[in-house]
Amino acid sequence: MLTQHRVLVLNSSYEAINICTAKRAILMLLSGKADLVENAGEEVRSPTFRMTLPEVIRLRRYISLPYRPIPYCRKNIMLRDGFICQYCGEQFSPDELTLDHVIPISRGGHDSWSNVVTACKHCNHKKGNNLLEELGMNVLSRPRRPTLPTFLHLVRVIGKKRDVWRKYLFYDDDEENEAVV
Repeated sequence: MLTQHRVLVLNSSYEAINICTAKRAILMLLSGKADLVENAGEEVRSPTFRMTLPEVIRLRRYISLPYRPIPYCRKNIMLRDGFICQYCGEQFSPDELTLDHVIPISRGGHDSWSNVVTACKHCNHKKGNNLLEELGMNVLSRPRRPTLPTFLHLVRVIGKKRDVWRKYLFYDDDEENEAVV
């Protein structure tokens, strides 16, 4: 169990920087290198020891990491959106999803992280060349550029996003990512 359960590791600034096993997280907690932020609601016990199973930990000291932007491409947009249609909320396989420009290119939109979302074929066809306001539609989450390769790594390794982790997966709010919705 301790080697199978994955724990999100946050820098002291609350940025997601890694994932590790529960065993490694417990060792960091016990050695004073990290603090418990979220627990999994389960207990880890031995004859002389008891603690809650960590879900998210935060390092006490800041670790400087080099910046590497995540490439803008179809696969990464689908990973960012969790293979979920951003209009109806249903999960689909990559073959069943399309990319949709929230503001259509013909109406002044552009190809960018902040204007493209995953959409099922039905919702994309329904939206067509219209603006969301014209149809009374909304996107589930504001499309933004992920700042950390860790975000994509989490989706690949875990296979799904954990709700408790989501609030710690920060996004970049640079000029390109101003709200379009």
